[in-house]
This record gives sequence, structure tokens and C-alpha cells, in this order.
Amino acid sequence: MPQKQKPSYLGHRGRLRDKFASGGLDPFLDHETLELLLTYCIARRDTKPAAWALVKRFGSLSAVLDAPYEELCAVKGVGEQSALFLKLIRAVFKKYSLEDVKNRVTIRTPEQVLEYCQASLAGQADECLELIYLSVRNTVIGTEVVARGGLDRVSVSPRTIVERALAAKAAAVILVHNHPSGDPTPSMEDVVLTKETARAAALLGITVHDHIIIGKGAHYSLKANGKI
Repeated sequence: MPQKQKPSYLGHRGRLRDKFASGGLDPFLDHETLELLLTYCIARRDTKPAAWALVKRFGSLSAVLDAPYEELCAVKGVGEQSALFLKLIRAVFKKYSLEDVKNRVTIRTPEQVLEYCQASLAGQADECLELIYLSVRNTVIGTEVVARGGLDRVSVSPRTIVERALAAKAAAVILVHNHPSGDPTPSMEDVVLTKETARAAALLGITVHDHIIIGKGAHYSLKANGKI
């Protein structure tokens, strides 16, 4: 009797893993990266159709990882387990980025915290305001999301920000928030909040180093643009 042929995807999985083992992710296209990831949560099935469906639906690897869980579940061939796995990958990346920032000796420029800011807030469906607390030597001592809003605004008072910074025993603070619309240009409310917070914090010996707004593939530093 003729031997039963093994499914072609079994060999493809092995080739993807060998390719990663020998050269990392640099030579991978977005859909290939997703194919490889999905092999760890989809058994006995070709992961290529689901990977292509994800890229077609969201446009890029980063957009897939930023996509809401419910929307990932709705993609043909993905399902709840795979959607949860992709959100786990995104969460691990955020946690890793935070640890990388915390391990720096000092933070002096917006660029040094931008990677964490993008990891933390890029792709969020709603607007969030996060605080990065710094010591007197500008080392990161903690972070905290202090407000969540709707699609286009988040409401928080300068008093709340200063109170949270005092509770964290921070000598300085960086404000970070996202614009789900994708445009990082600050609103008048953003500028007013920053200036009022900086004035209130200064009275208590706390410095507001910057307010960074994260958009889609772009960011805006109020300090670098003379708004503080």
C-alpha cells in the first residue's frame, strides 16, 4: 500500500522555524511572522490563510497586534485562542519595553522614552493618559494610567496628576497620551492641561519634563515644540 503523504504545511512550519533560528525575524515579511506565531496556537492546520487574512484586514503586523481582541476573533481562521495569543505577544512587548526603559541610567530626551510610549499606548481604541514617574536622577520609578476617555478625549485635572506624582514620590513626571485618530497634534485642551500641570507641580518641587502624544506612526513632544 502506498504511504500516506504528510500535509504540506508540516514542512512549511519547520522551514519557518528554521529560518527564524538561523536569522531572526529580520528576513521575515509581516505575513510570515504571523504564520510563525500562529503555529504555536493552531495545531494540525495551515496557518498561512489566517496570517494573510489578518494582514488583509488590518494592513500590517503592528496593526494586527494593536487590534482589539474582538476584531481579531472575527477574522476567518483565527478564533479566540489565537486572538488571545496575539494579544499576549503585544502585552509581553509592552512589558519588555517598560523594563528596558527602567534599566536605563537616566532619561533626558523624549526619544529615550518614545519606544515605551509607543508600546504602551499605540493602537489603543480609546484615549488614555499615562504618567511616567522619575527620580531625582531621572531614572524611571514607575508608570500609571491615570485616566481613560472616549475616542477623542480624556478628562483629568492637573490636581489629580500632581497628587499621583506625590503619591509615587516622584521628583519629575512625563505625561503621555494617545490620539486614536492617528494625528498626534495637540489640542488646545492638551496644551492648557500641560501648562497648568507644570505650574502646579513646580509649586511642590516636581518637574514636568514633557507631554508626549502618540499617534499612528508618529508622535508629538510638547517640550520639543515649545509648548512647555
